[in-house]
Amino acid sequence: MSVVKSPLSEQDRKTVGDALQGALVDLVDLSLVAKQVHWTVVGPRFRSVHLQLDEVVASARLHADTVAERASALGIAPDGRAETVAKTSGIAAVGDGWNKDVGAVQTMVDALGAVITRMRERITSTGEPDPVTQDILIGLTGDLEKHHWMFQAENA
Repeated sequence: MSVVKSPLSEQDRKTVGDALQGALVDLVDLSLVAKQVHWTVVGPRFRSVHLQLDEVVASARLHADTVAERASALGIAPDGRAETVAKTSGIAAVGDGWNKDVGAVQTMVDALGAVITRMRERITSTGEPDPVTQDILIGLTGDLEKHHWMFQAENA
């Protein structure tokens, strides 16, 4: 049941809803992964990596809220529950224990790369049915690509 009526056709609503739900899950998990690495990073570059991770967390949380609110505006109930995130995220699990700065950076390069790949697929799938959602996904992907570049430069 949807209490909000969508301006999209049922087929377009399904396509866009799947894209938004997938984006939400990946962004929630990205924020959790970045925060876990933030808490456990050690090494000579601790401070700079630690601060950089908080920037990713803030970015992912902001974009997750935008994505969830877009879904709601289209009559799609967003699902950011832990169980849903754990089952459907495209990000590899983070190991336990301490993370040396070089490994922590590589974890973020990999996590951001996985999310960006999936976001670009969502950009393609939403272009025709809902350019507004596509625009949101384009903007947030640009932001994620900036973080990706910066983390790659850390280990160059």
